[in-house]
Amino acid sequence: MSQTRKITYREALKEAIREALTENDKVFLMGEDVGRYGGAFAVSKGLLEEFSEERIMDVPLSESGFVGAGIGAAMAGLKPIVEVMTVNFGLLAMDQVVNNAATMLHMSGGQINVPVVIRMSCGIGKQLAAQHSHSWEPYYAHVPGLRVISIGTHEDARGVLQAALQSPDPVVIFEYTSMLNMEGELPEETIKVDIESAKIRREGTDISIITYGAAVNKCMEAAEELKVEGIEAEVLDLRVLRPLDEAAFLASVSRTHRALIVEDAWRSVSVSSEVSARITEKAFYELDVPVKRVCGAEVPIPYPLHLEDASVPQKKDIVEVVKKMIRP
Repeated sequence: MSQTRKITYREALKEAIREALTENDKVFLMGEDVGRYGGAFAVSKGLLEEFSEERIMDVPLSESGFVGAGIGAAMAGLKPIVEVMTVNFGLLAMDQVVNNAATMLHMSGGQINVPVVIRMSCGIGKQLAAQHSHSWEPYYAHVPGLRVISIGTHEDARGVLQAALQSPDPVVIFEYTSMLNMEGELPEETIKVDIESAKIRREGTDISIITYGAAVNKCMEAAEELKVEGIEAEVLDLRVLRPLDEAAFLASVSRTHRALIVEDAWRSVSVSSEVSARITEKAFYELDVPVKRVCGAEVPIPYPLHLEDASVPQKKDIVEVVKKMIRP
């Protein structure tokens, strides 16, 4: 029986970066305050002393500049891990990501790959207000040429980076600030994560709860509460937001015949709307009731804690909707 250990989400992310730096001397980390300060969220704390300034690079406050530099380094054969402090600041580098990283393979006739990994802190929580709190995963999931990954578990926090660095294509990874201090159990041995597929986090027979990111934990808690009332919910973590693992969620819905999609991002033009459309298009006759969604309120994220909580799905919201779907 394998041994497990308790670790925070933050430490899992740091271990993954340290492992990547240790195993491949072409890997380096670059971003705002990642070196001397140890990262805005302390994910890279101590790595500068361990790996030197050549591998842990503090950069000027110019997202378009340093993301562009990371893309160029990847094209030249290096393996950059580019950290964007928050997803909101990522908008300043959208030109580089969308018009360069995502298109280069196509525009070069298949001659030039861009194996850059871009990490972004994302999500709602910790009262960071409207300029630092949004879930903008759907922006990036819209773009062909990118692989978009959402890290909603400690397992993925520890294992996704190595798989991403092996990809020949640009990978955008979303990490969640609200989870940084959350503890979880991980095996002692190296974790290998598949960044091609969604993953069932909890098996069930009565309804498929399809989700990603920080909402995974809320859905797992909701499923445990529903179990007490005799409802067995299956929780499917999409994990890969582009390309979506369509086969996984269609298979889940075919087993349970009900689908609830949960995401913190805004409801309109979202990942949940895309998943809902595909279920309706390809598994309509498997459904016993219409697909339902529980999503973030379409407002700039408020600062007051009670309003922040009200702006995104909570466990009680998920439980209430599931009950209505199964026992109308």
